[in-house]
Amino acid sequence: MIEANLPAMFVVSYISVALLIVLAGVRVKQSAQPLATMGALVAALLSFVGWVVVQANTDAGFPAIRYGFGGWAPPIGIEFVLDGLSAFFLMVVNGVAAVVLWHSAGNIDKHLDAHPPTFYALATLFLLGLNGMILTGDLFNLYVFLEISSLSSYALIAIGSRQAPLAAFRYLILGTVGGTLYLIGVGFMYAMTGTLNMIDMMAIIPLIAQEPGVLVALLLMIIGIGVKAALFPLYGWLPESYTQTNSISSALIAPIGTKVAAYVMIRILLYVFGATELNAVWPLSDAIALLAGAGILFGSVMAILQKNLKRMLAFSSISQIGYILMGVALMNPLAFAGALFHVLNHALMKATLFMVSSHLERQEGSVDIRDFNDSYRVKYPWSMATFTLAAISMIGLPPMAGFFSKWMLALGTIEAGHWILFGVILSSSLLNAVYFFGILEKVYLRRSGQKEASKDPMNEVSWGMRLPALMLALTLLVFGFFNAPVLEVLQSLFPT
Repeated sequence: MIEANLPAMFVVSYISVALLIVLAGVRVKQSAQPLATMGALVAALLSFVGWVVVQANTDAGFPAIRYGFGGWAPPIGIEFVLDGLSAFFLMVVNGVAAVVLWHSAGNIDKHLDAHPPTFYALATLFLLGLNGMILTGDLFNLYVFLEISSLSSYALIAIGSRQAPLAAFRYLILGTVGGTLYLIGVGFMYAMTGTLNMIDMMAIIPLIAQEPGVLVALLLMIIGIGVKAALFPLYGWLPESYTQTNSISSALIAPIGTKVAAYVMIRILLYVFGATELNAVWPLSDAIALLAGAGILFGSVMAILQKNLKRMLAFSSISQIGYILMGVALMNPLAFAGALFHVLNHALMKATLFMVSSHLERQEGSVDIRDFNDSYRVKYPWSMATFTLAAISMIGLPPMAGFFSKWMLALGTIEAGHWILFGVILSSSLLNAVYFFGILEKVYLRRSGQKEASKDPMNEVSWGMRLPALMLALTLLVFGFFNAPVLEVLQSLFPT
């Protein structure tokens, strides 16, 4: 009974928690953060259970759990589908969200003091939208959840510096354009296939793949979702949004928001349209791979030029999402496994880096890279050690997990014969080293003329903030050592 209803339990739990935060927050504002954290933790546990059940069912010949709402059977009714791919993304999204919300307990800044229940209710709705996007088996229902997550993220981003509302407004405009393009593409597909159910559409598309309308619909959908994923050159909303918003929002949205958009592209390209067959008619994946490669280099170069740590991490995100989308577009099992492993790695790395950034912003009042010096290793030894682990993984040095996802992507480019993209991966790793080692040099090497760091008192944040970030950083090390079984499982998710 529980197994059959498992896909619906994610949405029900988040809706219940959001309502509870609003109701309880009227009397006890301090209850909002524990309730939001509890909701994400419950969803993370459900995700793990879902993964275990799906793996067991796959071995038994039943690879997915399907739940039809309202007793209406698909394709007339809307269904949720929990399979290996969706279970993996649910674990990443809900697991990272639970840790970030736990971390936020000691990080309520001046922007959130007024009414924390509003913020945490919005955060819960944001996660509700992301979970719905991952689980839905209906293209229009995906749009509904896309709008839920988008509207919530606009509001979350607007809570921050004086420039935050403008950044949120820019994102609202671009996000609305992206959502509209996706919806028009869905309309085209419904007109040609007569269904919105992904499984039904997957069976019909091979019969009409040569129709120009299919290419138009796919382009509209990919461009629309590409805005949400910050696919180059559709990234315009991202740098200011991550930089100007409050530290909790950036630590929550940056690691998982674009990953779910990448999931939608994976689902549409590889599972619904069947890009292997579609590519024989419309070679769209090559264009996506080249745009992703351009985004990798552009994001890396722009990150080097930044003076603000949060803005540097924002441009780095544009580069990192390029790795994921490039791996998807290469359409071979090695690159696909590398892309999924990088989804996990980047979620852990970026959450860690943004949480450490919040530590420094809280204690120093700013995150201007020009102010970094060797006193930071004395004042913030735990935070900087955590930052170093995540930075090494971002660069792609062994034994951190980031090395192995990049290694699989590089093998995928070789298998596909894309030597230009192979060069992009190598070049971007060098560029990543430039901007991260530049910070580590400032922190761990004392320059002439600087005062002796040992005279600075330790000024660390509380263990309630240090521990979540450190846990994620150490997780990167664990996945690095045990990369082989993880990659083997992820490779098995490649659609055949």
